[in-house]
Amino acid sequence: MTWKLKEDAFARTLIAAHRGVAGGDIPGNTPEAFDTALCQGADMVELDVSNTADGELFVFHPGMEPVFLHSKRYLKEMTAEEARKLVYVNGDGTPTEKKLTTFDAMLEHLKDRCYINVDKFWDNVEPITRAIRRHGMAEQILVKTGPDPAVADWLEQNAPEINYMLILSGEDTQSEAMLRRKLNYIGVEALFDREDCPIAGEVYAEWMRKHGLIRWVNAIVYDHRAVLAAGHNDNISAPGRMDEGWGWLLDHGFNIIQTDWPMMLRHYMEQRK
Repeated sequence: MTWKLKEDAFARTLIAAHRGVAGGDIPGNTPEAFDTALCQGADMVELDVSNTADGELFVFHPGMEPVFLHSKRYLKEMTAEEARKLVYVNGDGTPTEKKLTTFDAMLEHLKDRCYINVDKFWDNVEPITRAIRRHGMAEQILVKTGPDPAVADWLEQNAPEINYMLILSGEDTQSEAMLRRKLNYIGVEALFDREDCPIAGEVYAEWMRKHGLIRWVNAIVYDHRAVLAAGHNDNISAPGRMDEGWGWLLDHGFNIIQTDWPMMLRHYMEQRK
């Protein structure tokens, strides 16, 4: 299968499932969560990567150990052997049978199945890149960071083939310079707390299209105090006000929408056709 992220995102809006789909006894960031997301129509899964003290990479959101593992210690303080003994808890706080999955194992699990956004890339740029190459999956992978010349320099020199986005808030003062770099810069994750932010406007959207760049937007709500898309989010869409939430994002031409409700978003998008 040929993977061409930019071309696919220009052809149709892609759905990215935040940590897969969690619920019941299936925690997020597990193979079962990602399988569920793909069954529900996601085009991409977003996963987090953490490292242990001895350098093993696991698919887990760093800092969330007390919540999802009921552990007072963090992965970065443990050995890989210790991390392998941990089990997830479900939404009721009850231990599950699900253990942590290594990044290598997860890449193999998802190979040739979907696009993958590897979050927390900035914490482990070199080892994550080595793993991506080891599995021959650069075309399936998307990585993002905030504006960081050191990361851009490293990618330009060492991994120019990997799909790379910047995470920008309010306005974009970076993309013009990024286009002059010799790396696979494909677009921007746009954060905006108001509809009139330049990064959410049609002038910017047209500039991005003209330069062959795509825009990622977050419908997810991980903290109601952190406004990611001017309130056009899952919290109003999933209960029924879809036109105000997902519809607004679709009407404004975003190429990738990250959501915790991929099946509902897929159904809504099909109804709009």
